[in-house]
Amino acid sequence: MHAETGEEGWLRYAALPPQLAQQYKLPRRIVVTNQSAVVHSAASELARGLHSMLGANLQIASTLPAEDAFVLGTPPEIRHLLPSWKSPSPIEAEGFSLSPFAAQGHNYWVLAGGTDRGELYGVFRILEQIAQQKFPAADTESPSSPIRWVNQWDNFDGSIERGYAGRSIFFDNGHVRPDLRRVSEYGRLLASIGINGATVNNVNSDLHTLEPEMIRELARIADAFRPWGVRMSLAVDLSSPQVVGHLRTFDPLDPGVAAWWRTKADEIYRAIPDFAGFVIKADSEGRVGPSKYGRTPAQAANTVARAMKPHGGVVLYRGFVYNNHLDWNNPKADRARAGYDNFHALDGKFDRNVVIQIKHGPIDFQVREPVSPLFAALRHTNQAIELQITQEYTGQQRHMVFLVPMWKVALDTDMRAENRSTPVSEIVAGQSFHQPLGGYVGVANVGLDANWLHHPMAMANLYGFGKLAWNPDLTTTEIIDSWTRLTFGNDPKVTYIINGLQVDSWRVYEQYTGPLGMGTLTDILVAHYGPGIESAERNGWGQWFRADSKGIGMDRTVATGTGFIGQYPPQLAKIYDSVDTCPDSLLLFMHHVPYDYRLQSGKALIQHVYEAHYEGAAVAATYPRRWGRLRGLIDDQRYNETLALFEYEAGHAMVWRDAVTAWFQHTSGIPDKLGRVGHYPGRIEAESMQADGYTTVDVTPWETASGGKAVVCNRFTTCTLTAKPGQPAGSYSIAVQYFDLRTGAAQYELLLNGKALAHWTANATLPPAAVDPHLDGSTSTRFTVPDVHLKPNDTLTLRGTPDQGEPAPVDYIEVDKQ
Repeated sequence: MHAETGEEGWLRYAALPPQLAQQYKLPRRIVVTNQSAVVHSAASELARGLHSMLGANLQIASTLPAEDAFVLGTPPEIRHLLPSWKSPSPIEAEGFSLSPFAAQGHNYWVLAGGTDRGELYGVFRILEQIAQQKFPAADTESPSSPIRWVNQWDNFDGSIERGYAGRSIFFDNGHVRPDLRRVSEYGRLLASIGINGATVNNVNSDLHTLEPEMIRELARIADAFRPWGVRMSLAVDLSSPQVVGHLRTFDPLDPGVAAWWRTKADEIYRAIPDFAGFVIKADSEGRVGPSKYGRTPAQAANTVARAMKPHGGVVLYRGFVYNNHLDWNNPKADRARAGYDNFHALDGKFDRNVVIQIKHGPIDFQVREPVSPLFAALRHTNQAIELQITQEYTGQQRHMVFLVPMWKVALDTDMRAENRSTPVSEIVAGQSFHQPLGGYVGVANVGLDANWLHHPMAMANLYGFGKLAWNPDLTTTEIIDSWTRLTFGNDPKVTYIINGLQVDSWRVYEQYTGPLGMGTLTDILVAHYGPGIESAERNGWGQWFRADSKGIGMDRTVATGTGFIGQYPPQLAKIYDSVDTCPDSLLLFMHHVPYDYRLQSGKALIQHVYEAHYEGAAVAATYPRRWGRLRGLIDDQRYNETLALFEYEAGHAMVWRDAVTAWFQHTSGIPDKLGRVGHYPGRIEAESMQADGYTTVDVTPWETASGGKAVVCNRFTTCTLTAKPGQPAGSYSIAVQYFDLRTGAAQYELLLNGKALAHWTANATLPPAAVDPHLDGSTSTRFTVPDVHLKPNDTLTLRGTPDQGEPAPVDYIEVDKQ
């Protein structure tokens, strides 16, 4: 097998086995009925895919040949060529119908699209079926919702906020990149899963986004997307009339401001005729908004939307509006309430081309949240659900977390609005409350890494988002199985192992980070990555879980808490408001309960916290071994990349396990009944080893290092640590827990009785969005040497050589019997 970078994603079009390829008796001609750029892409993609998978050489023509053919067009165009053809069913604007048709002694595969985009989507569906070794079948499909967009949080300097796969594919050094071939390839990937829009800049928009010079540059991105039917949109700041237009105000009710937006919209559509619209973040996290002038989000959104309306553009106004300076001393303060409190009274006051873009949960993409109650409150307003493909709080694409199961929980939640069935998937599609617009927005944040999202497994989230946006009734199993087959092949062993790893990964990550609705327990103040349990408490951000010496959880009940639960329709509120009926998975999001509270499983709360973290870390430890069974069944490059990430995750899951369990044992004063927390028999603390050059330092937060301490080498030459494990003779694995600060590339060498066991460089982990210079849970890293034979009197030596400010820090060495 040839090496693969992952750049092709699920569009590899791997050759089918010859004996199988021969069974596909498909036409060798493609007939197109118009010459649009999107139709050209569709026909070229069909020819490309069938050549790659079946070895077929297809010719593209505009007239009907005297032989079998694929025929692509809209129903009127097809009937012009084949007068007796009738559409098997009505075809919606972006939908398609694929049907066999016999006429004039020839067999045709007729692919009818409601528009040219529909034709393109139909082509990708044909190729997807063949790539999974299925035969194309007659089919009629249409997307669930008109809005199926990705948001890219890219900055003009080339950085990406919450991006974990390299720099921007769109921007660099304040400008649009000269070479946009990567953007075109991204458009192809998006089109293949039915995505029809892309917001290419950060929601924290650069204040110069709407400058005339920048609009001309941005038009080049739209040009690159256009052949794939992907319309570009922009995130804009509401202060633009003042900052860009040099008006004295940006008050949305000022006539001059409204006129400026109309003129700016005209300018944009002259440069980008198929421009999709604007995304607006306002009055949140430092972004200015209408509150400056005593105006409402509806007044602001409508002013911009009316400028867009003549051109067919839309405004997606983010419902992510909250006060990030809450008083944590106030037991009634609750960030979760903000979306409902800020928007429900405005229901029905937004123009018809305004869509409220609502995060799926009421906080901020935590590993487990309930669905936002705002979905049920806006019954006269277009809504779109915002899902986060980039793994901001879920492992930042260093950990494998397949998010489709989490999204399915949200989409399948029946809000019981108006005392009837109103699942979130039907609300955002506009079905429940009969709204004309709505749909799905995914924060994707792909980067220049060859495989787009750094972790080969993370591409399943982008694929899964598109599939759910097209059809939210698809099951998790259907989505992951098709992604695995398209990405890694159809070998039954490959699909069994990868599907199993992916499907359980969200639950496993939740176990070793923050179960029972506590939240991810990550460092929310800086990296949003490693454990930083107390960082969520006693600050204005409002992601509190209210742990104290007696219990855990936010009291959000109506009677004694913040009243958040009362924002739900009565049937759902009744379930959440009682500890007896509230699901354990959301218990600590809704209730503050004592440590000895018995869960529905019968287990005491604090013991569940301990056991969940140990169980999750134990499963993560199996990832490298399970993945190892695929050696030789997929290409070496992707195999080795994924194996390295699994080995890293296995070690980092232990960092999470130890930090969270130690913190809760310290806070509650209740020991783990199984005696694991704080007791690590094979662990040799670095500060207890014989040191030459190493000095002991305190680690902050204390729980992110074993014993709260580590050692560092603050000299220019090598430092050493020496210890005698004193283990009985046998085979062991030896793990070195150290810190990779990413400021340099320190060198480590592990020796047994003076002979080298391993040498490595501390540069193997993916850099975070901002360089973390601290010894903490985000930088703690593990290197493991397996199959080491030890005797009772053996000596281990670890040598660390600093580099560029990275002092070769060490936490501990752990010796485990194999």
